[in-house]
Amino acid sequence: MNGKKIGALAIAAAILLTGCGSNGDGSADDKSSDQVASPKAGGAGGEVGVFTWWADGSEKKGLDALEKSFKKQYPNDTFVNLAVAGGSGSNAKAKLASDLQNGNPPGSFQGHAGAELTDYIDNEQIEPVDDLIKELGGDSVLPKTLLDRLTVDGHIYSVPVDIHRSNVVWANTAALKKAGIKDTPSDVKSWLADLQKVKDSGVATPLSIGGTWTQTELFESILMANLGADGYSALFTKDGNWSSPEVKASIEDFKKALSFANTASDGDDWPAATDMVSDGSAAYNIMGDWAVAEFDSRNKTFGKDYTAFALPGKEDVYGFLADSFTLPTGTKNPEATKDWLRFVGSKDAQSTFNQIKGSIPARTDVSPDGFNAYQQKAMKDFKEKKIVSSIAHGAAVPLAWSSEINTAMSKFHQDKNTDNFVSALVAAHDKYAM
Repeated sequence: MNGKKIGALAIAAAILLTGCGSNGDGSADDKSSDQVASPKAGGAGGEVGVFTWWADGSEKKGLDALEKSFKKQYPNDTFVNLAVAGGSGSNAKAKLASDLQNGNPPGSFQGHAGAELTDYIDNEQIEPVDDLIKELGGDSVLPKTLLDRLTVDGHIYSVPVDIHRSNVVWANTAALKKAGIKDTPSDVKSWLADLQKVKDSGVATPLSIGGTWTQTELFESILMANLGADGYSALFTKDGNWSSPEVKASIEDFKKALSFANTASDGDDWPAATDMVSDGSAAYNIMGDWAVAEFDSRNKTFGKDYTAFALPGKEDVYGFLADSFTLPTGTKNPEATKDWLRFVGSKDAQSTFNQIKGSIPARTDVSPDGFNAYQQKAMKDFKEKKIVSSIAHGAAVPLAWSSEINTAMSKFHQDKNTDNFVSALVAAHDKYAM
């Protein structure tokens, strides 16, 4: 594995950015400079198989809307939906790895922007898309905080379609009122105290969780809150200390939070946990802001039926992840793939898709009109808050590292052994951090 690439991307994904941007023009590499042919009216023609994990619920609705619009704008191209169901893409990523290894890449595949793409880059399974990014507007329409997280050794390897926030607490307003909770908690400890108030009010499950990756998301949100942006981001550097008192205290907070939660299996997906808040059987759930679309699907109104806030702590941070699409090496119809990438990177596509999915556009020139109150606030927060990268959603660490964290998480969910969990987290860091 190319340590230089891993180090560049892991640091860019984890640390608050200090100006290490890409030139975005592909000039450093001849193979990226001729990536984009002149677009043909109506599209290049032929099939473009699009591989995602948007197979159910609001995510599928968003993909369906993209497909419909893509067919209108590129009638010469044939969209083939290759979606594979599975929370946070666990099933899809396994199938994708097999397809790539067997020399059968899709037209394009969904990936989380950031460190998750490292292995694909090192294995030369995806191509740079610098010229496409430039064609779409580059740094004039995409924020620097995003472009730097997309850049590896001076090149960009995917086109972002959205930005999500991972560290969001969703709350049922009726349940909070019943428990006498009027104010947003000031830190993790006060949130845990509110969980106890909810339980005392008669709610059997104050906090809802899903499978392993949702628990990793809960844990990372506690880490972000307790450590702050710099402390959290430092965990992914070579000198990151996963056995520090602050990390151990966060694990104890996490353990306490789980004591208020339902029992979940590894394969349980996120919508059911979100729906528990929607119907009032749980008061809280920590989930990315794709949950907005799930609440919308149940005719729930933000500010009335439910509310949301970033898990508070040392400072207000924005837990970052972004969905993006790639140009796989050796794909059968690369020109049709480039049509798809042009499309998902466009202003119109990002407006349509993100309004449905609950995320915010990657592009900064999309009007907030048509987005709900939560999304408009998220657009403002992304510009103003410190950005840190999600573990659970591939922005902070490569796939292999996140896999080991999830394995340790699954074991911790069963035995609640802090020492064993710390040891596993330290071992994963020492194995992969550069």
